[in-house]
Amino acid sequence: MTDTPVLDRGAAQRPTPKPGILDIAPYVPGKAKVDGVEHPLKLSANENILGSSPLAREAFASAIDQLHMYPEGRSNMLRAAIGEKYGLEPERLLFGCGSDEIFQLINQTFLEPGDNIVQGQYGFGAYAIGARACQAEVRFAPEKDYRIDVDELLKLVDGRTRAVFVANPGNPTGTWVGGAEIRRLHAALPPSVILVLDGAYAEFVDDPGFEDGAAMVREFDNVVMTRTFSKLHGLAALRVGWAYMPEEMAAAVDRIRLPFNVNIPAQLAAVAALGDDDFQARSLALVAQWRPWLAQQLGGLGLEAIPSAANFILVGFPKTPGRTAKEAEAFLASRGIIVRGVTGYGLPDHLRMTIGLEEHNRALVEALADFMKA
Repeated sequence: MTDTPVLDRGAAQRPTPKPGILDIAPYVPGKAKVDGVEHPLKLSANENILGSSPLAREAFASAIDQLHMYPEGRSNMLRAAIGEKYGLEPERLLFGCGSDEIFQLINQTFLEPGDNIVQGQYGFGAYAIGARACQAEVRFAPEKDYRIDVDELLKLVDGRTRAVFVANPGNPTGTWVGGAEIRRLHAALPPSVILVLDGAYAEFVDDPGFEDGAAMVREFDNVVMTRTFSKLHGLAALRVGWAYMPEEMAAAVDRIRLPFNVNIPAQLAAVAALGDDDFQARSLALVAQWRPWLAQQLGGLGLEAIPSAANFILVGFPKTPGRTAKEAEAFLASRGIIVRGVTGYGLPDHLRMTIGLEEHNRALVEALADFMKA
């Protein structure tokens, strides 16, 4: 009788992550709590300060008797609703657990070790995390004045580039580029390179020259437009994102999408949110009213308010001791106001601040005024 070999269970036999995984800096979300403050004012995550659509809340609650059931795998109810709302072909749509998952799926589908993606210097961290998990290189193009620079992006594109990611408006900068510049970028890309247009904040843009990318998806075989229900619709907790892309690309990416990735309550709430035009209008009106006011007030305090087309403002602080961004963040926290430090994005002298209700914005300005004169 042959003896069964005894496996060496020493440290050398432990599972080892593939190269590069442990070099990835994990995503660090903004703070949500302040020690000693029971109900702080959270202006750190660009959440909809009005909450969620009443219709979406009702739809979410109606799912209570379906919690034991798996969701329909391809989100066909939501697929039909988005197609009708925006006049998009349903077969070109892809759904994810937030648009973050869609970025990851695109990377997984098209990247091999040694390939690269290109993004702006201050691009959303999820792009790079997904690419590095595929053992691909991430190339960062400098952003003059915190704005995507088409020429700098193109300088980094080579034969191993598989995707260029552009958040428009950008996060955490809030800056944007017009449709003419996006089309100039696309025209200079090889047909094999995917241009991913992340429109998480696209609904907040009021620049008539802005282009969300839907028309480009119809025109070209290598453009993807993504959107989310987290910002305008106020469904951040439910994690619903979607993409509009060429049909063949959607079919390829969908093959590696995990089943049931958008749950039933999320789908029901998203469909209802799409139909609540009043809530969307109120959300947009609030930002349109208070974004310029807040920028003007911050400038009056001697701070740099970066021009924004999103529901937040990136604010630059002096390097002077006692007036730095880090000290301002701590001072605001002591007043029960949470804002977003963006050192992880290479912006140690800035803080990102979500547009709030009138009383929130005034409280923020008052606290910063006290900070600057302390």
